[in-house]
Amino acid sequence: MSPGPVRGATPNRRLGSVRGVSVLSPPGRRARPSAPETSRLSSAAREELRRRLLGLIEGHRVVIFSKSYCPHSARVKELFSSLGVECNILELDQVDNGASVQEVLSEITHQNTVPNIFVNKVHVGGCDRTFQAHQSGLLQKLLQEDPAYDYDLIVIGGGSGGLACAQEAAVLGRKVMVLDFVAPSPQGTSWGLGGTCVNVGCVPKKLMHQAALLGQALTDSRRFGWEFSQQVKHNWGTLTEAVQTHVGSLNWGCRLSLREKAVAYVNAHGEFVEHHKVKATNGKGQKTCYTAAKFVIATGERPRYLGIQGDKEYCITSDDLFSLPYCPGATLVVGASYVALECAGFLAGLGLEVTVMVRSVLLRGFDQEMAERLGSSLERLGVRFLRKFVPVAVLQLEKGSPGRLKVVARSTEGPETVEGVYNTVLLAIGRDSCTKGIGLEKIGVKINEKNGRIPVNDMEQTTVPYVYAVGDVLEGKPQLTPVAMQAGKLLARRLFGGRLEKCDYVNVPTVVFTPLEYGCCGLSEERAAQEYQRENLEVYHTVFWPLEWTVACRDNNACYAKIICNKLDNERVIGFHILGPNAGEITQGFAAAMKCGLTKRLLDDTVGIHPTCAEVFTTLEITKSSGLDIMQKGC
Repeated sequence: MSPGPVRGATPNRRLGSVRGVSVLSPPGRRARPSAPETSRLSSAAREELRRRLLGLIEGHRVVIFSKSYCPHSARVKELFSSLGVECNILELDQVDNGASVQEVLSEITHQNTVPNIFVNKVHVGGCDRTFQAHQSGLLQKLLQEDPAYDYDLIVIGGGSGGLACAQEAAVLGRKVMVLDFVAPSPQGTSWGLGGTCVNVGCVPKKLMHQAALLGQALTDSRRFGWEFSQQVKHNWGTLTEAVQTHVGSLNWGCRLSLREKAVAYVNAHGEFVEHHKVKATNGKGQKTCYTAAKFVIATGERPRYLGIQGDKEYCITSDDLFSLPYCPGATLVVGASYVALECAGFLAGLGLEVTVMVRSVLLRGFDQEMAERLGSSLERLGVRFLRKFVPVAVLQLEKGSPGRLKVVARSTEGPETVEGVYNTVLLAIGRDSCTKGIGLEKIGVKINEKNGRIPVNDMEQTTVPYVYAVGDVLEGKPQLTPVAMQAGKLLARRLFGGRLEKCDYVNVPTVVFTPLEYGCCGLSEERAAQEYQRENLEVYHTVFWPLEWTVACRDNNACYAKIICNKLDNERVIGFHILGPNAGEITQGFAAAMKCGLTKRLLDDTVGIHPTCAEVFTTLEITKSSGLDIMQKGC
């Protein structure tokens, strides 16, 4: 039984294996014998094992560390059986790495023998001490002292990952609370339940992306025979009103879903004040404390500022753009992240003058050939790139909606400075994790001090056994909504449903929703060369011309596709990349194929659907190593 007010719940009786950490057998069953251990644990593995053991002790009512042949262990098991108490038994002689488990356990308890018994997280001791506790009545008292927490689980953060975890835990019969609070941006923007994706990320971004595509479709339509005489113009107010109406409906849907699953939702800022206890502060400053057996940190990230004169006073971020009450006009986008390029793309697609100021490279961490091709597609749309410059000051020239701002920028390669005047400056230089100010240091949860992200093990467990984390706050994991949702759902199932499945962070597909979309799955060419050596790779590539673009007379060399194959593994596809229309829809299907071990031969054996863009991957012939030209000549 897990700590908390819920009774009669079936416990999770298995401790997943990592680096030889044992499997916990259900009561009355023995683990299968395993090979004897052959090596001592490294310091990192020892710390990981210690964390797992503490989590096991933390999460179960009675834990007996035993050996199957030990008569003293048998006596203790019989005692608890006679009391009708369900126990979780770890047979150290019949599990992998049992000696190391016992060694780490002795460090925790200062007891070198078995049985080693814990009741409601209290170390009772061995056989003699357990029987003494039984005779004195102490054991019965300990068994009754199942901590009366307010909740089985409190999730701090109401974004996609946190909500997925909370709702799944509630479906599994647990008492769950969600604490969510959005601090207004420096420009005063705030929003409702649902996190970044719903309010200021994926959803409004995709809708504005669609608005830009419709503008291009209007231009193309004349070539397809559509005639219209009236002047076509875009109304920013109409767009933002429609977008915010839809976002509002999603906010309500999130709240309704929590209500239907009996998840308590409190619009308040959560902060740990001591172990198993958080203080919730609402917008009026009212404070309430809650306790829980387990916690999940899902606080996400917020846009980073430059730390220069005028940045917070006059600049906006993606937090503000999608509900901006006026058309941004001539816009300077600072940054080269996917957020920066997506925003630059749809603003240009709406007919605005857009400049992108880039400190170093486009789309750091993505395939750089694809990034440069994407940049070229934006330039053809009219976006101007100012490379190797960073802003040093933002000055207001005129107030207004929009006003006029002067930006002073300095070269990253020398003393040169430039100035420019814009109506709006949009910062998209990265994001900072929202892990400061929530009391993690008070309970010992470690974070990366440089970026605020939380290191976790493969079970999303932090350095404190009863605290877990999902979503963008994780160190070294993909920062994507579907990843957070999957991780949150699987975490709840492991904690409360007796399941073992872990989130797979390998080969996660993603798409940059610029006007010409870029989809990818697996490794970039640079990363593949590092991991497999370039001589072991074969890269198949081509440009392609969508049929829809032919009549519209659009560029016949803009769209590009490539796959990166490992020659030493039957030409298995380890990198998939496409720049073209509907790249998101295309990439999703091929991502599933890559999970199944997609090879070049399987692609060749697949019959393409004609005429589509996706079929280009079934006919790839030219390799980079051949040196053959892939560019199309003529129209």
